[in-house]
Amino acid sequence: MIHPAYNLFLAIYLAHLLTDFVFQATRLVSNKHWNEWRGYLIHGVTHYVALMAIVTLADPHRLPTLSFQLLAVSLSLVHLLVDWAKDSLTKSHRIPDNALAFVMDQAIHLVTVIGAVFLLVHPSLQTFVFWLDRIRLLQESILLVSVVYVLVIFGGGYFIRALIVPLWKEEEGQTAKEHREVINAGLYIGWLERFLVLTALFLQSPATVGFILAAKSIARYPELKSVRFAEYFLIGTLLSVAIAIGGAIVLLKALYGTVAFGK
Repeated sequence: MIHPAYNLFLAIYLAHLLTDFVFQATRLVSNKHWNEWRGYLIHGVTHYVALMAIVTLADPHRLPTLSFQLLAVSLSLVHLLVDWAKDSLTKSHRIPDNALAFVMDQAIHLVTVIGAVFLLVHPSLQTFVFWLDRIRLLQESILLVSVVYVLVIFGGGYFIRALIVPLWKEEEGQTAKEHREVINAGLYIGWLERFLVLTALFLQSPATVGFILAAKSIARYPELKSVRFAEYFLIGTLLSVAIAIGGAIVLLKALYGTVAFGK
């Protein structure tokens, strides 16, 4: 049986995600960034309305309660406060406006949602202990998955780079800086490629791997007209996929006791 706290968490968090990623237009983001109160006001009202609408569908008996209404208003205000703090810090260049700032912003929002659910539902100590036990049971699997992913994605990238870079000569008319930029771009693309391939195989969806490789080949098609680049591209791609397959085999064998890339 699903605990009511879990259902409420999903409803509130979905309202947050819709408010931040679906109902927030580019112009509204710009208004917030430049500290225009209208942008924050619209964003806050949108958050409250989305919260009311989703909770109405997921857990309607909570709507009439004063405690929930106060919590909903407080949650919307805290949401705006977090957004305002991030915008102010990035605008003043105290923190860089990059992916890390985005992740930290979303992590704080997630913590506020979890806190709101605990305040509203008051899950018992037994429930809390139950979930801690579940987490402990998953710890070994999480560690194994983390090790394999890091080894395949990053370790595999530096291994392939060590093999290919000595063979990859600078193109005629290409500066050393441009040559390094091309190699670094290949490294980053390889990271993403191995993550996607490993995940697809781990989820037993081998057909997705074909789509990933096809998309990569189409994106690189103009450069493949160069015989030298095509050779390096083929070597790097085959090595990358082989490493990802090896990682997937380890995960499937360790976690499921069998290796099957299709259901």
